[in-house]
Amino acid sequence: MTDSVIARLAALKTTPTPALKSMWRDLFETEPPPYNRRFLESRLAYRIQELAYGGLKPETIERLEAIAEDLVGGDPARRRRLANERPISGTQLIREWQGVEHCVTVRDDGFEYQGRPYKSLSAIARAITGTRWNGLVFFGLKNQRSRS
Repeated sequence: MTDSVIARLAALKTTPTPALKSMWRDLFETEPPPYNRRFLESRLAYRIQELAYGGLKPETIERLEAIAEDLVGGDPARRRRLANERPISGTQLIREWQGVEHCVTVRDDGFEYQGRPYKSLSAIARAITGTRWNGLVFFGLKNQRSRS
């Protein structure tokens, strides 16, 4: 079974988008969302594995929902926004700039760079480059062309 799952996952990259949408209808029994191809591929890959190996246990889902509730309340839009904007505490962001590697650690209350606390990644990017940067773009957490 593992070989067939791996083959199905590998095939997603070369499957035409209309076929991905058809696969979505088969696997989710709903119409595919109007998102980009990359989203469809990643969700289909998860669903293929979920059906083959099983999904999260109900207790795990309940626990994750409880943690999310504790962190940001019941507002799903706020939860998505926070998840998209900031990596979890302890994450190390590494960026090479002009031949020098710079390492930033994400903290609960901000960021740490060269032993100093910073409130934003943009402030760190400015300290590194001497110019204004969007910190999320500088550290590769957001595509420069992204509108969100």
